Amino acid sequence: MSLSVVILAAGKGTRMKSPLPKVLHKISGKPMIWHIVNEAKKLGEDVTLILGHEAKSVEEFVKDLGVKTALQDLKNYPGTGGALKGFESEAQRVLVLNGDMPLVTAKELEKFLDVEADIVMGVIKLKDPSGYGRVVIKESQVEKIVEQKDATKEELKIDTVNAGVYLIKTELLKRFIPALSNQNAQKEYYLTDIIEMAKKEGYSVKPVFVDEESFMGVNSKLDLAKADEVMQKRIKERAMLQGVTIRAPQTVYIDIEAGFEGECEIESCVVIKGKTIIKNSHIKSHSRIEESQIEFSSIGPYARIRPGSIIQKSHIGNFVEVKKSRLNGVKAGHLTYLGDSEIESGTNIGAGVITCNYDGKSKYKTKIGKNVFVGSDSQLIAPIVIEDDVIIAAGTTLNKDVPKGSMAISRAPLKIIKDFYYKFFGKK
Repeated sequence: MSLSVVILAAGKGTRMKSPLPKVLHKISGKPMIWHIVNEAKKLGEDVTLILGHEAKSVEEFVKDLGVKTALQDLKNYPGTGGALKGFESEAQRVLVLNGDMPLVTAKELEKFLDVEADIVMGVIKLKDPSGYGRVVIKESQVEKIVEQKDATKEELKIDTVNAGVYLIKTELLKRFIPALSNQNAQKEYYLTDIIEMAKKEGYSVKPVFVDEESFMGVNSKLDLAKADEVMQKRIKERAMLQGVTIRAPQTVYIDIEAGFEGECEIESCVVIKGKTIIKNSHIKSHSRIEESQIEFSSIGPYARIRPGSIIQKSHIGNFVEVKKSRLNGVKAGHLTYLGDSEIESGTNIGAGVITCNYDGKSKYKTKIGKNVFVGSDSQLIAPIVIEDDVIIAAGTTLNKDVPKGSMAISRAPLKIIKDFYYKFFGKK
């Protein structure tokens, strides 16, 4: 049967205590809505987001995700049922998800598609269901949903609660959504009301028991942190099963879009951000890699590789920062800044070397050829080209191109004033 997926993402998320729309808060490098859209699209291409609060901001983010958007009339039709007022689908079934469930997986959602029923409803077993409405199930059918305040003593013993995800035949949505009422304490239109409507008319409503962790809703910064912790565990487990060695994985942070190839080792307290690719490399402790490509190299400890860098067959040591640079076969052992640079094989960068790439208005490139030795505490003032087989003497401030085979040196003459210490302090 054909399928449409609808993701409800119109809420304010007031408990997040942030002006940012709830679904744009990030989990492992990507907004919550990205995660759920990514999983939903594994089930089919017909995905619609129902937007409301800060709709333009959310729409701007999702414009490249290949989904449709619709606007909920929050003033006149608030609530989960109100979100589907006016929604139309040509598919035979509609899967209704929530935009604040970033941990849900396509594998879990496929369970809904395997059940034959007019409505399939996700339910979760909780050790402590206090505070939740109970789902009453008899003979593999959902009988009703009972709010805790309305439940009998027997119903309060029930440990199954609503997961907030539904698979509904489109013909029933078309019939029941217009019939929803907001005659309740919150004056909202509830999607859950169609369960009672369907049961009264003899339609089948079946439960699917789902994993509590995967269907966790994020409603606060605390929830956000817990969800991120779960996502990080998944990301690192996947990487380790792929063959990546991760030391003290609980201390390592890896964004969802980062990737690994070949034999890689990640030491403790490493942060890997964005679409970083690490191939056959060793990332040592307390290093940070952002939106870069690392191949056959060792990085760190305590190194920072900033966005746009490509590092191949190189050693980047402690307290070295690289930004938007291409290094191939380079050694930079410690205490160095290499920004907007292209450096070729066999080149050694000494301690304290800085590429001066910014003049306060524009950025400029530093190009260094093969087999160049750059002495410690040198400043390379871009734009500059250093050709192959060059020595830059320690302490040099370089502001001119250097031809192949040369040495460049720039130092003030050393002056020694005899007995100055005694004159200065007035004693000997």
